[in-house]
Amino acid sequence: MKIVFFIDFDGTITKKDTCVAMTEAFARGNWQELEYKWQKGELSTAECARETFKLFDVTEEELRKFLIENIAIDEHFISFIEFCRQKGHDIYILSDGYDFNIETVLGKYGIKGIPYFANKLLIEGRTFDIKCIHSSSACSRCGTCKAELIEKLKPENSLAVYVGDSYSDICASKKADIIFAKGVLLSHCRKNGIPAIAYNDFSDIINWANSQ
Repeated sequence: MKIVFFIDFDGTITKKDTCVAMTEAFARGNWQELEYKWQKGELSTAECARETFKLFDVTEEELRKFLIENIAIDEHFISFIEFCRQKGHDIYILSDGYDFNIETVLGKYGIKGIPYFANKLLIEGRTFDIKCIHSSSACSRCGTCKAELIEKLKPENSLAVYVGDSYSDICASKKADIIFAKGVLLSHCRKNGIPAIAYNDFSDIINWANSQ
């Protein structure tokens, strides 16, 4: 059976959440309250981002330099990519974060050819904005509706595997056949009796796929 991996980016492929990291570094003010409201569903991704961006003081080049110098990926992710290409498994990155961050970090490691779906980060001078090009018409909470993307991208008669760690992965995981989870997503699955495989890094996922 064909396996299709749908993978979150921030905190899953990367060791740190790039959105949180850049906010900690460059926001001037109480962005934590905005983040808390987003986690509770009181603010959508777009609403939270726009309010947070009002606190930002950084240029595009400064942000790029920060991401390159401070963001690392899972040590086994490149091996995971190579494994999937050898076996013919598809990989999609689904992110409620930003295209700029994904392109910058993957570029740092020379990773090419993985389709990704994310919010567009708009930068003009020191002014930032978000464009949600993969949002849902039925639900406005996330900027990128991972659940709808899985339904759209999953081939018939394939096994959909989701890998994630955060709030934006909860809806997506409902569309997966197999869930690899840590962090908030793992806690949600355990609390609600949803079968999920706890993992530490992508070597665990390679080992699982080898056994299929």
